[in-house]
Amino acid sequence: MARHAAARVPSALLRHLRVLRPQDAVGTYAHPRPEFARLVRAGALHQLATGYYAVVPDDHVGDQWLPALEAAAAGIAAADEGIAAVALMGLSAARVHGALPRAIGVAVVAAGRHRSALHLADRDATVLFVRRDVTRLDVQRYPHELGEGWITTVEQTVLDLAARPELGGLRDEAEAAARTLLLRADAAVLDELATTQRRQATLRRLRTTA
Repeated sequence: MARHAAARVPSALLRHLRVLRPQDAVGTYAHPRPEFARLVRAGALHQLATGYYAVVPDDHVGDQWLPALEAAAAGIAAADEGIAAVALMGLSAARVHGALPRAIGVAVVAAGRHRSALHLADRDATVLFVRRDVTRLDVQRYPHELGEGWITTVEQTVLDLAARPELGGLRDEAEAAARTLLLRADAAVLDELATTQRRQATLRRLRTTA
């Protein structure tokens, strides 16, 4: 389906992150919210949640495009706090690392400030925000369909899942993912992280039950 030029997202808004909020467009539109609604109707924007919109890739305009939950969660968090301040963790990191075989209805993001869970508008899913200093976590780059961001490494994810398996409401899946990732983790890095983050007892318990 062709899209009229007037229905395109202005290039000034197309930066490294493809999740937009109406307040991001105050310098582009006099009234951003009606303009965003128009772009949604035209298929140029996809509403993720109240106040958050993803830029639809040109080759998906007219399709029933739905970004991955993990990409949506990372993009929403980064839109509010900046890419450097947030990272996927826990169940979401396990999912990206391939330790969860099925899609789940919850995403977990480490963020710099406390905030309530966010329910998505485009699917039955929830984003949980955990207040953590991302600079103190072991993270790696996470390129995704809505830009790029950070995700906890395999080793950090192992420790997080083992320490808080109930986070996200899928304890069995979290514990299974921790055991799966433990087999792939660098033992020396894992020991160092456990010592630095005072999680030696957590790691010992996991290794005992793995």
